[in-house]
Amino acid sequence: MEIFQATAEKMEINPKRFTTLFFVVLFISFPVAFIVSSIYRNSSFAIFYEGLTESSAQNVTNNGFPLGGRVHNTTSDDEIETHLRTRHNDTVSVVLPGNIQNGSTVEERARTMNSTASEIEGKVERGTDRNVTAELLNGGVKDLQERSQNNFATEGRSENITAAYAGSKNASLASSTNVSTTEPVNLDDNDKLLGGLLTSGFDEASCKSRMQSHLYRKASPHKPSPYLISKLRKYEEIHRRCGPNTRDYDKSMKKIVSSKNNGAATKCKYIIWNTANGLGNQMISIAATFLYAILTDRVLLVKFNKDKHGLFCEPFLNSTWILPQKSPFSSWNEHNTETYQTMLDKDRASNSKKGLPSVLFINLQFSFENPEKYFHCDHSQDLLRKIPMLILRSDQYYVPSMFMNPFFNLEIANMFPERDIIFHHLGRYLFHPSNDAWELISSYYQAHLASASERIGLQIRVFNAATTPKQAIMNLVLSCTLQQKILPEVDLKTSVSSAGKNMTTVKAVLVASLHKEYGDNLRSMYLKKATVSGEVIEVYQPSHEGKQKFNDNGHNLKAWTDMYLLSLSDVLVTTSLSTFGYVAQGLGNLKPWLLYRLVGNHSGDFPRCERDFSTEPCFHMPPKHYCNGEPMNDIVSSFPNLRECKDLRFGVKLAAVNGSM
Repeated sequence: MEIFQATAEKMEINPKRFTTLFFVVLFISFPVAFIVSSIYRNSSFAIFYEGLTESSAQNVTNNGFPLGGRVHNTTSDDEIETHLRTRHNDTVSVVLPGNIQNGSTVEERARTMNSTASEIEGKVERGTDRNVTAELLNGGVKDLQERSQNNFATEGRSENITAAYAGSKNASLASSTNVSTTEPVNLDDNDKLLGGLLTSGFDEASCKSRMQSHLYRKASPHKPSPYLISKLRKYEEIHRRCGPNTRDYDKSMKKIVSSKNNGAATKCKYIIWNTANGLGNQMISIAATFLYAILTDRVLLVKFNKDKHGLFCEPFLNSTWILPQKSPFSSWNEHNTETYQTMLDKDRASNSKKGLPSVLFINLQFSFENPEKYFHCDHSQDLLRKIPMLILRSDQYYVPSMFMNPFFNLEIANMFPERDIIFHHLGRYLFHPSNDAWELISSYYQAHLASASERIGLQIRVFNAATTPKQAIMNLVLSCTLQQKILPEVDLKTSVSSAGKNMTTVKAVLVASLHKEYGDNLRSMYLKKATVSGEVIEVYQPSHEGKQKFNDNGHNLKAWTDMYLLSLSDVLVTTSLSTFGYVAQGLGNLKPWLLYRLVGNHSGDFPRCERDFSTEPCFHMPPKHYCNGEPMNDIVSSFPNLRECKDLRFGVKLAAVNGSM
C-alpha cells in the first residue's frame, strides 16, 4: 500500500513548473479541439444531408409527394408543367436537395410563414428541421442565399443548399457548384397552396387540380390575409371534429333529432345547404354559406343530388362536406320544419327567446314576393345563434347582407382587407375540379388555349331565345368586343390565305354558350378574312347544350368545365345577370366587360358594354329595410363598401375600400 500513498513532500508542486506545463498543454490541446470540432460539424451536416437524400425515395408526406420533390405519373405531365412554367415567365423556382422541398403539417407551415430571420438561420444551420417548406424559403430565400455563401463557404463546407431562379425576369441568384437535379419547386406568390389559402396534407392523386391549378393561371396579386388563413385553419379543425363519421357528429345529431324545442345544447352546430337553381347560382350561394359558417362557428354540410356527383373535390382535409345519405336530414321535408319567417313572427308576438326549435329552415332564394328577411340584423342572428341545426336554401350570393351586420362586418373586414375579392379567395378554396372534370379542363386548355398569346373568354347567355333574335345578340357581341378593342376588326379586302404568312400573334377566343351559332358565326368571320391588326383569331366552343338542363350530371360537368376555362382567360366578356359569369370572374380575378341583357327585337344602335368595377358576384336580393323597419332607400350611403351593381339596378355588390363605379 506504500506504493499508493502520497506524502506532502511528493505532492508539492513548483509554481514555475506548473505554469510552464499549463501553457504547453493549452498550446497543444486548443488546435486539436478546434480541428476535431470542425470535422464533427462537417460530418454531422453531411450525415444529415445524406439522410435526407437517402430517405427521400422512401418517405412520403401527407399530401402524397415523396419527400424528395414532385413526382409525376407520366412523362406528359412533366411536359405540360414545363410548358406552363415557360408561359408564366415570372415564376420563381428554388432547387433544393431532398425533402427540404415539402412541408408537412398546417402548424409547421404557419410557424414557417412567421419565422424570423434568426429562426430560419437556426433551422438551416442546426439541420434539425427536415421540412423547411417552400413558404419559409419564399420569405427567406435572400437570407438563405447570403448565409449559405458566407457561413458555409467561410467554414470550408460544400454549399449543399442551392437556390436558383428558373425562368425569372429577375434571375439574380447564383447557383453553386453542387446544383441539385431535383425538379424546381414553384416559389412565386401563386404557389401550390395559394399563399397559405389552402392547407397541406391532401393526397394529390385524389384531387390533381388542387396542386396543379396554379400552373394554369396567372399569379393572383391578392394574397389571403393572416387572419383569413387563421380562420380557415380554425374552421377546418371544427369540421374535422364535428363533421360526418365522428363521435361528436353522431352525438350532436342524435340530440338535435330527439329535441324539439328550446334548441338542443349540442357540442357542434350545423348549417345544411340545399340546392336551388342552376350550377352558377349554387356555387355562389355555397361560398356565401361557407362564410356564414365560419362567422358563426357552424359546420357546413352540402346536400348534393346526383347531378353534382363527381364535379368537385372534397375541400376539407380528412373529412367530408357531403351530407350523409343516412342522415335524418337527407330526406328532410321543409313543410315539417319551422321556418325562419315563422320564428320571426313568433318572436315579435311574444318578445321571448323561449321555445326556439332545434331545427330551422331558412329560405334565402330569390323572389320578388318574399317579405323582408331581416337576416342582416343583430336580433335575428341572436335568435339563430341558439339553434343547433339550420337548413338553408339559397341561390344568392348574400355576403353583402352579412356585411351590413356590425359583428359580421368587423370580422369580414379583418379577414378581407380587400373587400372586392371575397369570392376570389373562397371560391379558390372551396371549388377544386374533380379528377374527371380536371382531365376535361386541362386537356382542352392544352389542345386549344395554351399556345395563344392572349386568351379571351366570351360568355353569351340568352335568357329568352324566343323573344331575342340571334342576330341582335351577335350584333351586341361584336359591338362590344370591337369597340373596346377586345377583338380586332376584319380587313374586308384581304383574305386569310393571302395574309397568313405575316400573321404571328394568335388570340384564342373561348365561347361559352348553350347555342352553337355564336361560336360558329365568330369563327366563320375570322376564317374568311384577315384582321386589320394582322392577328390570328382562333375561336373555340367546348359545348353547346341548346338549353339549360336541371338535375343533369353531364350538363353540370360541361358547365363547370366551361366556367373554369373562362376563369383562365386574360380578358373576359360576360352577360349581365348571369351567375355563370360571376363564378368565372371571381375564380379568375377578372373584372369583366358586361354585355347588357337584350329583351325583344332590338335594332339600330345597341348599348355599349361596360367594364365592371369588381370581381364580386352581384347580390340580386338585398335587404330593403333597416333593422328598425325604416326603408333602406340608399344602401350605398349607409354602407361605404357596397355599390349598386352595373347589371342590376337594385342589386348590390362589394367594392374596394376606395373603389368607385
